[in-house]
Amino acid sequence: MHQLIPATLILALALSGCGKKKAAPTFTGTDLPPDVAGNTAPSARTAALNASVAQSLPLGDQQDFEDAKRGLIASDAELRVAGAEGTPIWDMTTYGFIDGDPPASVNPSLWRQARLNNIHGLFEVTKGVYQLRGYDLANMSLIEGETGWIVVDPLTAEETARDAIAFARQHLGDKPVSAVIFTHSHIDHFGGVLGILTPEEAEERKVPIIAPEFFIDEATSENIVAGVTMSRRALYMFGLRLPRTERGHVGSGLGKGPARGTFGILQPTETITKTTTELTIDGVKFVFQNAPGSEAPSELTFYLPDLKTFCGAEVVSHNMHNLYTLRGAKVRDALKWSGYIDEIIALFGDAEVYFGSHHWPVWGNERVIGFLEKQRDTYKYINDQALRLALHGYTPGEIAEQLELPESLRTSFPNRGYYGTLKHNAKAVYQRYFGWYDGNPANLDPLPPLEAGAKYVELAGGPTNLLKNAQAAYDKGEYRWVAEVVNHLVFADPDNQDARDLLARAYDQLGYQAESGPWRDIYLTGAFELRHGGPTEGVDLASAIGMIKHAPLERFLDAMAAHLNAPKAEGKEMIVNLVFTDLDESYVLEVKNSVLRHYKRDPSPDANVTLRITHDIYLRMVTGRVGIKDTLFNDDLRIEGSRLDLVGFFRLFDKPDGTFNVVTP
Repeated sequence: MHQLIPATLILALALSGCGKKKAAPTFTGTDLPPDVAGNTAPSARTAALNASVAQSLPLGDQQDFEDAKRGLIASDAELRVAGAEGTPIWDMTTYGFIDGDPPASVNPSLWRQARLNNIHGLFEVTKGVYQLRGYDLANMSLIEGETGWIVVDPLTAEETARDAIAFARQHLGDKPVSAVIFTHSHIDHFGGVLGILTPEEAEERKVPIIAPEFFIDEATSENIVAGVTMSRRALYMFGLRLPRTERGHVGSGLGKGPARGTFGILQPTETITKTTTELTIDGVKFVFQNAPGSEAPSELTFYLPDLKTFCGAEVVSHNMHNLYTLRGAKVRDALKWSGYIDEIIALFGDAEVYFGSHHWPVWGNERVIGFLEKQRDTYKYINDQALRLALHGYTPGEIAEQLELPESLRTSFPNRGYYGTLKHNAKAVYQRYFGWYDGNPANLDPLPPLEAGAKYVELAGGPTNLLKNAQAAYDKGEYRWVAEVVNHLVFADPDNQDARDLLARAYDQLGYQAESGPWRDIYLTGAFELRHGGPTEGVDLASAIGMIKHAPLERFLDAMAAHLNAPKAEGKEMIVNLVFTDLDESYVLEVKNSVLRHYKRDPSPDANVTLRITHDIYLRMVTGRVGIKDTLFNDDLRIEGSRLDLVGFFRLFDKPDGTFNVVTP
């Protein structure tokens, strides 16, 4: 998974008065009574569609439930994790309503996945290998070494990781952490590391930290440059503002959902750069596969040959994954991804046990290989068939509408679209090869939503007529069409309450029908915000300080360039020297042609102003813990040159906080 760190704003925002922002408000089943969200009941059409799904799949198959419960050592029925000030970080009890037969308001296939992801606790995978599941979106795995625990993927948040390993030590023994393995560069697999191991302890005991190549750069870059937008969209993708109810969030398919809390990172001491790298870690033999550009740009898997046990990281899991992530990310290469799984089968084909960074294990060589083959062939099928249809001239929407997996893959639960979906993955393949333009001239330069909305409303004969026809379509169960046409009216007239209500009701039904956890959350969050408005507060940077301090400074300057307001900067030329006095590093920032460029080099003698600063005060500004007034009188910062020019320079930058509208203009 991808990627849930709050957006890290840059020096320019701190100096221009952005200040500290709180996290956008989120709700759980204990925060918000079910009726407050205002969702409508599932319609007869929705109930019938969900009933037909139940008839089309072998939902009575208990193999996954047996596997998900196998090896259970202990489980905490009241699993809750709180932050330093008592703020809820994680609460599995809010999902207690997910039991028994599916309600009409939840796709029965997604309900099955949600029930499986509710099974949590400490599990033995095989001799010397354990998993903690249900403490976060991802799993934490423990491998018993000669002197301590080799920890694989220490979760998203420091708080959940600390509680998880404490629970494991309570039942398995109080051994130290002897090594850490980060399988890939998404935050739910490294962000909690400071909850299991402090930097001082890691340094003092020389604890090995193993990660795939490019890990630090990939783990920090995406969220810094594009983090504001991703954070806002993640509220939709993970249903973070929704109540945990039968008409709200039930899970993310990949797991229950992301933990909130504080995030950190540790620098790797050992980097895996090639496949079949062999290491002995605390007496345990490992064989690593380097798999960059699969589910993450930096990712590894590994095999324990003495145990015939394979860890698939997130290259394979018990759902179809995303070739395109709905929070927004670079499109992934389905063909390369499939190739890595084929390589796994070739290299580790004698595996008797599979476990991964999400979901539950698989036992038995025949079942393990069958699981891997179907995951492999699903990604290749999507790649090849989307391309085939594109070669016949079909556009992304047309491809998504007609592409269907063969029965052998379609009826295999690990290939179902609980997280990624066949529809948006097919579009991702088209995007990867051909980009956003579908070749139709009408789509080359379409009207923007506001202007198009007004034209569509006029064409429909005005708001009253449009709503009348849309209501008739709603009554017939044509919810996708209702969403399309009423969205135009909402953008043309966002204060039209009847339009907002009808659009919200259509989103309710589409959410109830969705097999994908993210699709459900996106539709229901859209309905929620139409009824209750968007978030009023932005992102909290201080929670990510443990990670920000390890981010390359160049990434912050890239983000700074993306915040430059080009119209404000037009005609202006400025040079600013940024000198980190404690790091002995200097950067020259130049604004010209409405573009900010940065260079790591000695200060320019032609600069308008030079800012000399320590890394510590820089981090305080980035996280909003000090503002411009405190900064200007701080001994750790010195300004040489025109302060007016410095203030003018920083006024050229936007200060987005991630509260922009999505379902309204």
